[in-house]
Amino acid sequence: MKKLFLLTLLLCGSVLAFSQSKMACCKQSATQQFAMLASNKDFRMSHKNPIKFHFQSTIGKAITYQTTGGKDANAYILMAKNPTNNYILVIHEWWGLNDFVKAESEKIYNALGNVNVLDLDLYDGKVATTREDAGKYMQSVTDDRAKAIINGAIAYVGPKAHIATIGWCFGGGWSLQTTLLAGKQAAGCVMYYGMPEQDVNRLKTLNCDVLGNFANKDQWINPKVVAKFSDDMKNAGKKLYVHQYEADHGFANPSSPIYNSDATKEAYGYTIAFLKTRMR
Repeated sequence: MKKLFLLTLLLCGSVLAFSQSKMACCKQSATQQFAMLASNKDFRMSHKNPIKFHFQSTIGKAITYQTTGGKDANAYILMAKNPTNNYILVIHEWWGLNDFVKAESEKIYNALGNVNVLDLDLYDGKVATTREDAGKYMQSVTDDRAKAIINGAIAYVGPKAHIATIGWCFGGGWSLQTTLLAGKQAAGCVMYYGMPEQDVNRLKTLNCDVLGNFANKDQWINPKVVAKFSDDMKNAGKKLYVHQYEADHGFANPSSPIYNSDATKEAYGYTIAFLKTRMR
């Protein structure tokens, strides 16, 4: 009986350990949680297919750079007229690195005046024009590949670079993750309606302030999610500037039918003011 009792205890302990291990390994990251929203029909349908938008720059150019694993990454860069170590790393929304992102990047580039702007491509060259494709592309992004692309970009700009980040939607969450990966080089982070990091211990490693532009009508990155993010940042001892608008998820994209010009103008003003003080 004693042997049977000990064997039962051992078996139960093994099952418990396995269950805890499985829960730990299967816990989704913030970026994975956002990507899984593509499985939600309501989320997909809330993203109207974008209006055709074309932008042709005379100063921006496509580049590639090395990443770990032997696969190069694509990017789009705007170089400052005068040499500077100030860099803005831009992360696209769920449509991919399209003309909207390039146009917005050049607008930010002109507004700040003393920065290099590097648009990262987490979709490895794919650009969606339908919400169905956007959902597929977003869910196909692995954390390992995305981090390889981001770390490759950080290596590309160099160890002396002062790095600020900005992103929308899918890119809003990855903007924050890029800032975390930038470590002591991070100078500022702007995220538009992206999934916040939920691990307070990770947030404690932030080296800069964060500006968040969120939509009160957003059913997913909703006011409750934003309030928790604010609390988590306080608990981490970090500064978060939150601006919330009576608008929907995706309000800042002029190629979207739900574009909100008033909210976009106000959010853009806060964004440029935030970045100007950190990109000197």
